[in-house]
Amino acid sequence: MDYYEILEVPRNATQEEIKAAYRKQALKWHPDRNRSPEATDRFKKINEAFEVLSDPKKRQIYNQFGEAAFKTAAASGYSSAGQYQQGPFRVYTNFGEGGFPGFDFEFEGFSDPFEIFEQFFGFSSPFSRRRKRGDVYQISLNFEEAVKGAVKEILVKGEKKTVKIPAGVDDGTKIRFSDFDLLVNVKPHPVFKRQGQDIFVEKEISFPIAVLGGTVDIPTLDGSVKIKVRPATHPGTMIRLKSRGIPYPQSPSERGDQYVIFKVKIPSKISLKARKLIEELGREL
Repeated sequence: MDYYEILEVPRNATQEEIKAAYRKQALKWHPDRNRSPEATDRFKKINEAFEVLSDPKKRQIYNQFGEAAFKTAAASGYSSAGQYQQGPFRVYTNFGEGGFPGFDFEFEGFSDPFEIFEQFFGFSSPFSRRRKRGDVYQISLNFEEAVKGAVKEILVKGEKKTVKIPAGVDDGTKIRFSDFDLLVNVKPHPVFKRQGQDIFVEKEISFPIAVLGGTVDIPTLDGSVKIKVRPATHPGTMIRLKSRGIPYPQSPSERGDQYVIFKVKIPSKISLKARKLIEELGREL
């Protein structure tokens, strides 16, 4: 298993490129979004790869010794307490079924192998084995509040607390505070459909514009913009507006994309003149 191949980055990738690749792969393979059978295993590998490559010291060790440096600590022995220490990482031995030893890794700064997901995205991994931090409360947000962030008041054990909701949270996001967790419910938007940090909009265009091309207004999170429709645009054609989507909670300067799906409006009634023109067009085609 090559960590660089898992994140789909070259071996000389910068830390920013590694972070961006991790965010892309983690969102793609998160089991809450990807229902394929291999999603859980792939998601774990992605986190494991990022934990190593995002740390310069661990990355240097990996580049020199490969994955074996993190997987074969048992070969060097361990104490009677079941603990083995080498360099920047510690290995705890355990015994599973049949008495065969297994190994749990504690990387510097992360007590849970998947805690990095919470640190990076602002909400907890579904695989986290950490103990419960406190009660869970719910808060409802409209679409705009979820996209732009908001400051809200909630009741926690009868006491009013002011909480800051980061921009870009999604429905089902769990935000961890010092003594409680906050589960976010986001109301749907009548126009924008959300998938992760990307948004989708259906735009109805006239038959003449679909055939000949033209300019149309498209709603975005930042207001209406004009885009050109190419001639011979088929129904269902989708175009991308880069970085017009929703901000990432832990990186507000970076955003997803907006996708526009064209639907061609077919008039239910046409004049005699229009009918003749369409018939003539049919003969030309």
